[in-house]
Amino acid sequence: MENNELIDNNDECDLTLSYFKEIMVLACGNILFADDGFSVHVIERLHELLTEEEKKYVSLVDAGAGAPQQVLSLMDETSKTKKIIVVDIIDYGLKPGEIKILEKEYLPNPEHTKLDIHDWPLSRALRDVCDKYNIELKVIGCQAKYVSEPDVVLELSDEVKEAVDKAVDIILNEIRKYKELKN
Repeated sequence: MENNELIDNNDECDLTLSYFKEIMVLACGNILFADDGFSVHVIERLHELLTEEEKKYVSLVDAGAGAPQQVLSLMDETSKTKKIIVVDIIDYGLKPGEIKILEKEYLPNPEHTKLDIHDWPLSRALRDVCDKYNIELKVIGCQAKYVSEPDVVLELSDEVKEAVDKAVDIILNEIRKYKELKN
C-alpha cells in the first residue's frame, strides 16, 4: 500500500486523499443558507454520476464556506492534482441561476485579505496554488437569487435548482475532456 492511500473494507467510500487524484472538484458554500448550498447539490449529483473509473482520478471535496483556503494550503509538491474545478455561487449581476465559467486569469485579484468566499479572496490562494504547482483551474459559478444567512433555509431557489444539472454537465465535460487529452 502506498503512503497516499487508505483502505476501506466496505468499498463504499474511496478514502484516497484528495491531493493524490488528478482532478479536484472543490465545492464552496453552505447548504443551510438557501442558494449558498448550490455547490453541495452539484457535488452530490456528481457523486451519483461519476463512473467507477472516473472516481479513481477525481476527488469531490465539500469544503464548506470557511475551509477552501485550508484545503488549498495542504497542497504541496507531492500532490498529484493537475486540475481544480471550483463550484460556488457568485454575484455578477446576472440572472439568477445563470452559470459563468472563469479561468485563473479572469479571477478578481483582490488586494484585501478579508476571508469571505463571495468577495473572492479565495482567488489569491487559487492563483498561488495553481501557479506554484502548474494546476489548471476552472471556476463554475452560479448567480444566486437568495442567500438566507443568518436564517436557515435548506431549499435552493427554483432558478438555482435548475442550474445544478447545467453545472454538473459542464463539470462532467471538463473531467472527460481532461481524460481524453491525457490519453
